[in-house]
Formats: sequence, C-alpha cells, structure tokens
Amino acid sequence: MKFLTLVAIFGTTGICCINYTWVAPTATDRRSPCPMVNSLANHGFLPRDGMNISLADLIVAFNESLNLAPAATTLVGQKALLASTTGSNATFNLDDINTHGIIEHDGSLSRNDIFFGDNHSFNSSIWDSVAASFTNATISLSTANSARATRLAAAAAVNPEFNMTASDAQFSGIETALYMTVFADPGITSEARTEWVGVLFTEERLPYEEGWTKSEEQLTAARILALAAQVLTN
Repeated sequence: MKFLTLVAIFGTTGICCINYTWVAPTATDRRSPCPMVNSLANHGFLPRDGMNISLADLIVAFNESLNLAPAATTLVGQKALLASTTGSNATFNLDDINTHGIIEHDGSLSRNDIFFGDNHSFNSSIWDSVAASFTNATISLSTANSARATRLAAAAAVNPEFNMTASDAQFSGIETALYMTVFADPGITSEARTEWVGVLFTEERLPYEEGWTKSEEQLTAARILALAAQVLTN
C-alpha cells in the first residue's frame, strides 16, 4: 500500500500507529508493574520481549512515543538499572522492576502490594476502585489526587506491612503527574482525558485509536516534578 493511500486512510497523525503497531505480549515476554513502560514495549518503542534495555533505549523510546525529555526519562531509568538481573549494570529487563522498593511500591493504582504475592499483574478490582473516581470526561488534578489518596488508604487498611518511604511517595506522585501530563485534554490542558487514561491502564496501549497524539511540546522533567509536587502536597 502506497504512503499516500495510508495517509488517506489514517491521516498523518496515524502514521505512528502503523510504525508502532500494538501487539499483546507473549507468555515469554517480560513486563513490569508499570503500564506506561509496558505499553511502549507492546507498541515496539522498546524491545517487545522486554529484555536487555539500556538507558539510551529508554530515552529514545519515551521521546519518540511521548515526547518526554531525556532528563525526565533518566530520572526513572537510573533507578531501574539498580534492579538489573541481566549481568550488566547498563541494561535491565522489564520484570526487574518488580523488585519492591526501587520503583515498585505499595499502593499502586493498578497492582496489588508485594505482601499479597503478585505485585506486577494488572488487578482489575484495584483499578476499578480507582477509576470509580473518574466520573467525568476529563480528570482534574484534585480528582486524581483524591483517587490516589483513596487507593493508598485502602491499601494501608488491608496490608499489615504497608510501607510508603519518601522515595516511594515521590514515584507515586510522578506516576500521577505523568498520566495527567501525557494524556492532557487538548481543550483543557490542566486535565487528563479519562478515556485515554483508562486505555493505558486496562489495555497497556497508547490510545491512538481514541484520538490521542503525543504532545508537540516536549514534556520536561521540571514540568513533571512540579506537578508531582502538587500531587504530594494536596
């Protein structure tokens, strides 16, 4: 099929979807507790097998897929390397991030706590309890904060070993700030499109089919951290 025909069918903003087709992971592919990272592997921005990923790979993948600045990716990528089981401290496998207390933490928005055994698989009951707060077409920061706080309280109530270190809290705040920024509604940029956020968490794919495109403006570490600070202080 010729390029112009593809443009006629999908439009120019859809070409990324053709180059990075979503494919469900196989039983042997490695995946993490993070739906965003998993989505990038499912689309082929990262190795689809989820193995031997370098910081450079991560930076390119996040930049191409989300227009996330290298410094923002490095913030998380350097932590991921601390959990590496590849035999090289320069690479990691996605399931290395399952290691508790490095990036993965109690009170995830879509995973159970390590105390219950499986801290990496999507948990629909947990996500549904979070998504119950998202009753409008867009998610405001106050709503996102409330959903996160409710989830943390629920996790603490049932997990006798629940723990939230300062580092855990920071990453929890960054996670909320990231989805609020990446999936910002074009008409209300301070709010995230509920449908797009739901697709990420429940299907681990980027919501191209629902009309999302990556930000034309690069998403900087300063912007993500500033929003994360608001999450943590509200």
